[in-house]
Amino acid sequence: MPYLTDNLKAVLQRKLGELNSLRPLPPPAVRKLRSQFEIEMTYNSNAIEGNTLTLKETYLVINEGMTVKGKSLKDHLEARDHFAALEFLYDLIEEGKKHTMSEHLVRTLHQLIVHETDKDWAGRYRGSEVMIGGSDHSPPDALEVPSKMRELISWLRTMSGKMHVVEFAALFHHRLVHIHPFLDGNGRTARLAMNLLLMQAGYPLVIILKNDRKKYYSVLSQADKGNVAPLVLFIGQAVERSLNIYLKTLTPSSKRREKYVSLSEISEKTSYSAKYLNLLARQGKLEAHKQGRNWLSSMEAVERYVGNRKRRR
Repeated sequence: MPYLTDNLKAVLQRKLGELNSLRPLPPPAVRKLRSQFEIEMTYNSNAIEGNTLTLKETYLVINEGMTVKGKSLKDHLEARDHFAALEFLYDLIEEGKKHTMSEHLVRTLHQLIVHETDKDWAGRYRGSEVMIGGSDHSPPDALEVPSKMRELISWLRTMSGKMHVVEFAALFHHRLVHIHPFLDGNGRTARLAMNLLLMQAGYPLVIILKNDRKKYYSVLSQADKGNVAPLVLFIGQAVERSLNIYLKTLTPSSKRREKYVSLSEISEKTSYSAKYLNLLARQGKLEAHKQGRNWLSSMEAVERYVGNRKRRR
């Protein structure tokens, strides 16, 4: 059963095609984007789990080796560990061969994620029960974790190539956090593992924003109850955001670029209110991406939305 909307699927396919048409990508621009995304991913992924470093502080800790006054040692170590895990992930992608997801690879990512903050359990499945704060979901007993993980990898290999990769990666992400195989670092590990699947398909690194934490937990909770479509849409929109950033940076200046502006600016030039455009963006019907707490879109995206409506009629 497809969970990604036809509209968003077409958008992702078109934008990935545009990115692929620009390959080979210029090395200086790729290095700059990689650095930007690694810092942004480290900040947001850790912040979702409670790390208090700001984006700028994360940059200083990783690139300048600084110690931020008033922030805990754990916050600093989490930033360094996550960055090391991302470097490992990029190294896998740059080897140019497809790496099969496995229990060993998931455990390796976890080992890197908590290398300095939980050495005793780094890369090891939990030996006790856990509770997820603010969630109705109760993860399986610790004794069930090894068999549940084997089942997950079996599912992964069975379903590989049988659905859109964004659906595939989103469902794998949910199934992994649903098992909650580790004492700590489950979310960060799942987001990295999801990215390996996406990046091997040609997509840029995909970042779940801290500002979307409430929405993120909400769609995961809905997936726990069997409704995975909101989670797939949420991940799909995060994928589109990364594609938009890459295309904005890499598209030659000789080519016309879409200008992404606030929905309020677009509403002034169209018959749609900013509130209605916001609804379309959240539903995945209008091409848009988040910048901070605000949705950005383009006049071209609105024109495509109108054209799609006319064709459906």
